[in-house]
Amino acid sequence: MRKGIRNWGPPLLLISPTIILVGIFVYVLIGVNFSTAMTKDSALTASEFVGLQNFTDLLTEPRFLHSLANLGIFTVFFMVGTMLFGFLWAWMLDKGVTAEGAFRSIYLFPMAVSFVASGVVWRWLLSSAQGDRASGLNRLLQSIGLGGLQNDWYNAPGWGMAAMAMPAIWQLAGYVMALFLSGFRGIPEELREAARMDGASEWKLYRHVVFPQLHPVALSALVIVAHMSLKVFDLIMAVTGSVYITEVPATYMWVALTGAEYGKASAIATILLLLVCVFIVPYLIYTARAERKARR
Repeated sequence: MRKGIRNWGPPLLLISPTIILVGIFVYVLIGVNFSTAMTKDSALTASEFVGLQNFTDLLTEPRFLHSLANLGIFTVFFMVGTMLFGFLWAWMLDKGVTAEGAFRSIYLFPMAVSFVASGVVWRWLLSSAQGDRASGLNRLLQSIGLGGLQNDWYNAPGWGMAAMAMPAIWQLAGYVMALFLSGFRGIPEELREAARMDGASEWKLYRHVVFPQLHPVALSALVIVAHMSLKVFDLIMAVTGSVYITEVPATYMWVALTGAEYGKASAIATILLLLVCVFIVPYLIYTARAERKARR
């Protein structure tokens, strides 16, 4: 027992400040947020315990359901776009392109720009003005003779959130490209050479040798992109602000918070946390099992 204490004592002492800070500023605050979500707490009324009423009210409220639908559309287009373009760009780099360094820099550069800064630019690019007053993408389409493709972008009813995903795809596809490229470059060249010597075509080489090796990278990229899309806030606030047509749970939480509806805002935050856990927890379980199998 004493030997075990000597072995574990110094490492625990070393990381104890981090454990304490994470415990207080993450888990304790999550608990405080959940306790607030179970109260009818606002600036106008005294705090009153209501149990799960805030959650049931939200799940039957048309406005919150509208924000969830918007988030679903945004998440689908965001995930598909970033995974598709990120993979294609990484595959092009793996196959070999001219000026690879410049190519990587161009597509990784958007990562260095904040969503707020890029959102200001994309607000102009996605302007819904058409005809003589057109600007941004609508102006570009008009100037090249494709005026018929002009549309309202994020102001379009129903599918406006698909346009809202465009700046997010532009900003994070380069990150997914870097993840896939690390996966491509991590595959031993001996495997490729062995497949070629066995007579595999280039397509069969990628299908049966390269692509299966990318499953862990693809899963990691998918989880990262998914949880980022669920928490989207700054991009939408920079492009449109807290308006109904592009409202998602995070912006609706901001509206509730600034309206002094603290119980409602905390309930929305808790629902967002649970949505993120839907993606993160299975991934953590999967990686833990994979590590156990690797040790055996």
